Amino acid sequence: MQFFKVKTVEETFALIDEKISKIKETEVRALDESLHSILAEDIKADENVPGFDRSTVDGYAVIARDTYGSSESMPGFLNVTGEIHMGEVAVKPVGRGEAINVPTGGMLPPGSDSVLMIEHCEEIGGLLNTYKQIAPGENVIRSGEDIRIGEVLLTAGTKLRPQELGALAALGISEVKVYRKLKAAYLSSGDEIVPFETKTLETGQIRDINYLTVKGLANEWDIELMYGGITGDDYQEFASKARELYQQVDCLILSGGSSVGTKDYTTEVIQSLGAPGVFVHGISIKPGKPTILAVADGKPVIGLPGHPASAMIIFKLFGEQIFRRLKGEKKEQKPERIFARIVKNIASSAGRSDYIRVRLEKKDGEWWAEPIIGKSGLITTLVKSDGIVEIISEKEGISQGDYVPVILTR
Repeated sequence: MQFFKVKTVEETFALIDEKISKIKETEVRALDESLHSILAEDIKADENVPGFDRSTVDGYAVIARDTYGSSESMPGFLNVTGEIHMGEVAVKPVGRGEAINVPTGGMLPPGSDSVLMIEHCEEIGGLLNTYKQIAPGENVIRSGEDIRIGEVLLTAGTKLRPQELGALAALGISEVKVYRKLKAAYLSSGDEIVPFETKTLETGQIRDINYLTVKGLANEWDIELMYGGITGDDYQEFASKARELYQQVDCLILSGGSSVGTKDYTTEVIQSLGAPGVFVHGISIKPGKPTILAVADGKPVIGLPGHPASAMIIFKLFGEQIFRRLKGEKKEQKPERIFARIVKNIASSAGRSDYIRVRLEKKDGEWWAEPIIGKSGLITTLVKSDGIVEIISEKEGISQGDYVPVILTR
């Protein structure tokens, strides 16, 4: 069997997107068991989050203009007229010249438009000394500011990360419709291959370490992997075992026997499983050129090179993309960790490390990180983010165009 025309990496990815379709079966899964699942439908908010105006800090609910002109040297004065406890409905309003003590997350009382942080004031005998002026809306999250009723929060194809689970929980959602968990099978071939547990090797024998690397990656991607064992260099044995496994799973992974040689049966076996068959036989990549990708009656089949390094690299590159397509995950063209250029200046205080949520966008062949501006209490800033930029404590900010490390959160 000779190689078909060798494909480039880019051509291979394009063919995977063209040939592999998502599974149709879905299931309803409990939210706390849905990490890394793929949504099968859009999620629309049926309530506001938060459901009431609330404080983002410990402090005093005030009317912002009552603090104008306040400073350390020239403090203002307000009458403290009450206190709001966590979980308590705020009924008593704040009037001009008044302040009510409120905890982080506490309900904002009527009439108040902002909260003065406890660090910037001092209560003495019912009188509040204000040492800083604040603006309307400062240290406050308004009802619906995080998630608004009727808003499409998440779309079908979204992978549920911890932050998506948190956002769904905030809406009171306890179960979600997702695509069912995928099941794959792995089969090694070769007279020289022996189980990885083998303590003593005979001359020429090789332990089946590819199984463990493939299994490790599959488990990281939330794929259940069935081990089909090892077959010798016998076409009938190999074909029979491959057919048996193929009928039980969503994707079949074969290791070894993908290069050109008289004992390499992988291509013939794959072709025998169903139409349309092989669409990649050889990729312009090193290591990993002798790679086979196919679709047999709707199911993908992956023929990995036997060399462990090649097998792992190929499976990481192309196996992950195949499984993402099968899962119904929205296509992403974003890397796992990168250096990106920052879109705008960001100030930071020396002596403190700041972590800024960012959205990634590719412009002119470079990744750019755009800060997602929002209050710390908004979980949707995490949902919208692709990563986090760290500004180390020794720096007093970063400038537009600087290269910054992005810790990816996808």
